Amino acid sequence: MRLASTCFALAAVLLPVTAWSATQSKSRPRSKGSKTSHTIAALQVQVKRLASERDDLMARLRDTQVSQEDLAAALKSRDLAKEEAASSRKELDQLKASLKENQQGGDSLLKDLQHAKESLKAMQDENLKLKADLAAVNEKLAGKQGEGALLPITPDVTPARPINLNLVRPKAKKVDRGVVVVNVLVNENGEVLATNLLQGLPGSGEWVDKANDACLEAAKHLVFEPATVGEGKIRVRVWQGVGFLID
Repeated sequence: MRLASTCFALAAVLLPVTAWSATQSKSRPRSKGSKTSHTIAALQVQVKRLASERDDLMARLRDTQVSQEDLAAALKSRDLAKEEAASSRKELDQLKASLKENQQGGDSLLKDLQHAKESLKAMQDENLKLKADLAAVNEKLAGKQGEGALLPITPDVTPARPINLNLVRPKAKKVDRGVVVVNVLVNENGEVLATNLLQGLPGSGEWVDKANDACLEAAKHLVFEPATVGEGKIRVRVWQGVGFLID
């Protein structure tokens, strides 16, 4: 702004001086004294000097304007760089926090996995111990219980298997469809020694009772492969259920 004001001031000075010099040159004849000629020459030199200074100042003004534009662009670039740096710093902090959280989660998973492995090993050891105890019990049972001993159905006892169940059909009529379960005592030869009713047909009445009795009578005609213990080497007596479908 100061340079612009100076240029305008110089222009205001130079224009009147230039106009006056031209007027004096036209109005006065060349024949007048050397003093006037000397004065005009001095003024013309001064005008040229002032014009040169004006041009120099105008050039400086243009340079100053360009420098200000460059400065504004540089400041804008600096602000953008600051914003990008702040954004990058924020992303870096988030990444660090995420990595820390993942590391903590990974440590927790490793601890849980280690605990699960230890629990699994303990269960496997306990299972082996139970199997050993069961084998010992089976050996004792095999030693104490001889052929034909009455035993409950347990995992170490193989139940008796009916051979002719499909051929034995109890006779029943005037009753709804259902299942009758009969408990049978099977001896070491696969023969039925006794029966009792575990589950009869739903409802009551003469025909329901007859159907239940028919199933008890049919169960007596079943033939079984005997129940065994001690890897199938010893045949034993067992109570077990048999189901008849009344259709």
